[in-house]
Parts: sequence; C-alpha cells; structure tokens
Amino acid sequence: MLSSSLFSAQIAAALGLPFAFASHFAPDYLLTALEIYRKQFRPSAMLQTPYAMVSVNVFAADTTEEALLLFTSLQQQFINLRHLRRGTPGQQQPLVESIAWTETERADVEHSLTCSVVGNPAEVEAGLRSVIEQTQADELIV
Repeated sequence: MLSSSLFSAQIAAALGLPFAFASHFAPDYLLTALEIYRKQFRPSAMLQTPYAMVSVNVFAADTTEEALLLFTSLQQQFINLRHLRRGTPGQQQPLVESIAWTETERADVEHSLTCSVVGNPAEVEAGLRSVIEQTQADELIV
C-alpha cells in the first residue's frame, strides 16, 4: 500500500500488507508512519513480517552544482503544484540558475522535499545510506 498518512499505515499493518510511504507528500509523518506500521503489523498469508518502503527524490550528477541545477525543475513544480503555494500546476519547468520564489515558498518547498538526496555520486550514496539508516527501510522507491 502506497500512502502518505498514518491511517494507511494502520490499515497496511492490520491487513499484513507491505507499506510504502510517499515522503514527498508528508515528510513530517514518515518516521511515525513507519513506527505505527511496524508496531501494529499482523502477519498475513501474503506477508509474515513487516516490509517497509520509502520514496526518496534523487537528483544525481557528476557534480553537486549540476545536481542542484537539475533539482530546480522539481522545486519549481512543487511551487506551482501546491494550492498553498501558487495553485498553477502545469508542465515541468526548465532548469534555472535561480528560482523566483518568496521566502515562504522556499521554506515550504524545502520542507516538503526534505526526503530528497541531491548531489554528486558520493553525496548521493551517503544520503541514501542515511535515509536507510534513519528509516530502516527494506526498499527505497527512487
């Protein structure tokens, strides 16, 4: 079950299903949802032990600067998508050197994209290892 809520964690646990958390929708609930899922998990014919997956945005490039440039496309999409921001969803935005956003938008987007790993190969490897260590995920959805 793919979700971004605590309630879905409870449902997946009660039904003995694998649970995948969409961290880009609700980063504040990631660890709590995984904890609820694991504590409340009931074995089923499908699954005997909890199996947790975590979604992670990954932007990798040869250099950190290149990866950050690639990341601007998603950052702009998040500004435009969310009704709390601009409420103007549309096509993927081109890469930009500097994003035209308010401080509130910047803080909101950075918070929403907390579970993102951006950088050169070494930084991405370290970032993914950190996510796995923090969440104890069985699998990552990248």
